[in-house]
Amino acid sequence: MKKFKELDTRSVNEVDNDILKYWDSIDILKRSIETRNEKDNFVFYDGPIYANAMPGLHHLYGKNIKDAFCKYYTMNGKRVLRKIGLDTHGLPIEVNVEKKLGFHSKLDIENFGIDKFNLECKKATDTNVSDVCRLTHMMGQFIDTKNPYITCSNDYIESEWWILKKFADAGLLYHTNKVLPYCTRCGTELSANEVAQEYKEISVNTVYVKFKLKKEDTYVLVWTTTPWTLIANVALCVNPEEEYIKVKSDGVNYIVASMLADKVLTSEYEIIETYKGKDLEYLEYEQLIPELSVDKKAFYITCDTYVTMTDGTGIVHIAPAFGVDDSNVAKKYDLPVLNPVGTDGKYKEGPWKDRIVYESELEIDIIKYLAGNNLLYKKEKIKHNYPHCWRCKTPLLYYAKPAWYIKTTAYKDKIIEANKKVNWYPNFVGEKRFANWLENLVDWCISRNRYWGAPLPVWTCECGHIHTVGSIDELIELSIEKLDRDEIDLHRPYVDNIHIKCSKCGKPMTRVKDVLDVWFDSGSMPYAQYHYPFENKELFKNQFPADFISEGIDQTRGWFYVLLVISTFISGQSAFKNVLVNDLLLDAEGKKMSKSKGNVIEPFSTLEKYGADIVRFYLLYVSPVWTPLKFDMKGLSEVHSKFFNPLKNTYNFFVMYANTDGVDPREYSVDFKDRDEIDRWLLSKYNRLIKNVVNSFNEYDLNKVTKYLSEFVSEDLSNWYIRRNRKRFWGSALDISKKSVYLTTYEVLVGLSKLLAPISPFLSEEIYRNLTGLESVHLADYPVCNSEYIDKELENRMDLVIGFISMGRNSRDEAKIKVRQPIQDVIIDSKYKNIIGDMEELIKEELNVKEVKYIDDMSEYMNISYRPNYREAGKYFGSDIKAFADYLNNITSDDISKLNNGNLKIKLNENEYDVTLNLVDVRISSKDGYDVVTSDDKAIILNTDLTYDLICEGLARETVSKIQQIRKNNGYDIVDRINIYYSSNDEYAKNISNYIDFIKDETLAINVNREDNIDTEISINDYVVGIRLEVVKK
Repeated sequence: MKKFKELDTRSVNEVDNDILKYWDSIDILKRSIETRNEKDNFVFYDGPIYANAMPGLHHLYGKNIKDAFCKYYTMNGKRVLRKIGLDTHGLPIEVNVEKKLGFHSKLDIENFGIDKFNLECKKATDTNVSDVCRLTHMMGQFIDTKNPYITCSNDYIESEWWILKKFADAGLLYHTNKVLPYCTRCGTELSANEVAQEYKEISVNTVYVKFKLKKEDTYVLVWTTTPWTLIANVALCVNPEEEYIKVKSDGVNYIVASMLADKVLTSEYEIIETYKGKDLEYLEYEQLIPELSVDKKAFYITCDTYVTMTDGTGIVHIAPAFGVDDSNVAKKYDLPVLNPVGTDGKYKEGPWKDRIVYESELEIDIIKYLAGNNLLYKKEKIKHNYPHCWRCKTPLLYYAKPAWYIKTTAYKDKIIEANKKVNWYPNFVGEKRFANWLENLVDWCISRNRYWGAPLPVWTCECGHIHTVGSIDELIELSIEKLDRDEIDLHRPYVDNIHIKCSKCGKPMTRVKDVLDVWFDSGSMPYAQYHYPFENKELFKNQFPADFISEGIDQTRGWFYVLLVISTFISGQSAFKNVLVNDLLLDAEGKKMSKSKGNVIEPFSTLEKYGADIVRFYLLYVSPVWTPLKFDMKGLSEVHSKFFNPLKNTYNFFVMYANTDGVDPREYSVDFKDRDEIDRWLLSKYNRLIKNVVNSFNEYDLNKVTKYLSEFVSEDLSNWYIRRNRKRFWGSALDISKKSVYLTTYEVLVGLSKLLAPISPFLSEEIYRNLTGLESVHLADYPVCNSEYIDKELENRMDLVIGFISMGRNSRDEAKIKVRQPIQDVIIDSKYKNIIGDMEELIKEELNVKEVKYIDDMSEYMNISYRPNYREAGKYFGSDIKAFADYLNNITSDDISKLNNGNLKIKLNENEYDVTLNLVDVRISSKDGYDVVTSDDKAIILNTDLTYDLICEGLARETVSKIQQIRKNNGYDIVDRINIYYSSNDEYAKNISNYIDFIKDETLAINVNREDNIDTEISINDYVVGIRLEVVKK
């Protein structure tokens, strides 16, 4: 009867699906939570995603990272509640609905009806939720997809209202007119963190414009990248501390910054006068484009230190409606504000009325106008990064517009301090990129002049009174209209029709028409996901703040920022303790994936073909998550061959022999001290692996986790331990040694299934359940390092031996001697003799060598020459380099010893020098009959002289290998006894004649007989040999 199940050999997709069905049948997520102490929480927040588009490979990447840590901490005894979040408001939804309905502007929406439009938006919120859930399920992520937090629900919005009322009560919510980044397509303003998400390189025509002074025939030169704003010019601005000059060039007088004159002026010039910027203040000039009227003093030079000398002319033009700095200067000097541009991005008046301001054709027409009126000095085409709408990709305008703000600058210091307590991985993102962003934060514009969003809970009265509503109960209590709680929909247009009585004048108050910035939705999720404070107060207390969150680098100024801003004010601390930031997912060439480039990798088919385990492992193995990941399909095959294949082969080997022998390591024990040395070595390596993997998880470095696992499985376990111990499994007697090799292999395989479970949950589950018969690896405890089993000295000895064996194999390759060809001896420095000790037999077996010799002077068998490393030595010795070369030609053994020990001092031409190894080029070659290989400070020398007896033994070993392969191809059982029949020439028969018993023993043969004319012929060391096998009946 078989003790252990073999691995399922069906397609990986079939195997994964059966495991998924099993997890569903036991409700694995619920089981993993209910089996943990409810007071010992590891808190994780999943950032809300838009489910109105198909999930991509980048979603799988992010979900993989999150799931690995949630599983890891669950296996470490933590209760990890987690559920997905759905971002269901905002422009991403609206833009898709507009496309569907064929709308092109906000007017189309309002003509259609806000109620009907928002109903369409609500339907569109979960267009691809089923695909998100399918991906989540298919990849084996354990997270609640059936009860997500949904940002458009009344409960969620009510929590947001409570948060906003807190801001309002603290005097941090205010309404004002500011210049804002504005999208003409979407008809709404954007916050600073939104603007940071979408910059594109564009090519524009910049102009150097001539502003004529009123009282003299002199022009002030100004450079601008936005010629369309010139019609709204009301002032010029210089830096009061910088130097400016009046020059004569081509007979015309110009004023320009002194340090920029050479760059700006196109001809030779003569300096007429020099000024400080302050001297130019209030100097008047003629209106550049006299199309618009002003209602107060304008068209004069102002001063402000924001003007820099990095580019342009050192003089900027002021159009207060279209720039933040311009607006600030206008307020300082009480300048008029001209705004000839409508919210649709078109001129409302002037010579270019009804033209869209960012059209390239308009740019050319304005330049023609300037040139035709002698106002253009020169034009210059440049490329620069310009902000675009992060959703519809339209170029943004900086536009003076009234909006609602949270005064984040009022508690900026607290936000900065809260961030200092967060552990960022990698730390430079939090300590530099994010910290720099916080140092320059501005008040948060939270209102959007749109339709589908959480409504701003602010009611205003014509008397000037403002009231912020903080709950549904408060709304019902204050409402003039009678409201039924069960029928309330906290969306437009329904809330627009609710009025409340003004507490100041008694008149009806009306809600402002704005909705909330969608980032306010996502930043409120720690509270709103539990409908806090209206419900779940104890649950919220246990689930705040998060121990861990993770998203892409683009969320630095997105979700991470808004979480911190809201929680610092509401709770006095960051909403998260640890944050892991992953970088972009690129294609194999390092290019961003996009449908237009045709380089997008579809996640579902990839998972079906390769299996979730390989894809998940690869995503973490290829590079640290905080560096850009180049996804190469070839890498999936590499991960399979380097990690999964060796692991499966090890498992299959163990199961095959355990079942054949009827051995079950669960039924006995072997004390650690009684196990063979190589078993103790493997357990030392295994416990060190546990230590390294746990430390890497605790450092949030999944790349290290996969590298440690891969190296252990492929090198220590498969390539060394299993290969070295095959004969112990084959042994007939179940002695302590055989019990030990089975038990050690079993323990390590069970442990590996646990170590691997957070990253590759399917194979780990199959191995664990097959070996233990228990419910699930994901309900098991994570392995704990037993430091008593770690034997550094034993590891060092084995590593030394493995190193010599690796060098010996390289030497065999160099000498073109096959592995199965025995050699007489290898030579190693005698200083390693005592360290190697009884492990010498390993070297003999692995290198197929008769004897290991130890000698004191390795140079006996090597030709060693010492020359200057001219790249380094030339700089160091200078004119003494030739003397140094002469010295090296005659270097003594004592000096060589000093050189190797790092304490060689020499004197050349009365100059003293310290000589280190980097100054010397040591060249080593072998003497005739030997081959030498060196690595670091070690060397191994192979005797390459092959005697007749050695050649015959090599032929016998090669014959055994061929017969074993035939046994395998014929499908023989590992215990089948056979008869061997061969046909060959006399020389081959003579050469193997002394090794017939050896061939029998190695192949389980009873007889080896020579006969004529066997059809199946193969080549064995250049001999043509016919071989036929037959199984001997029992």
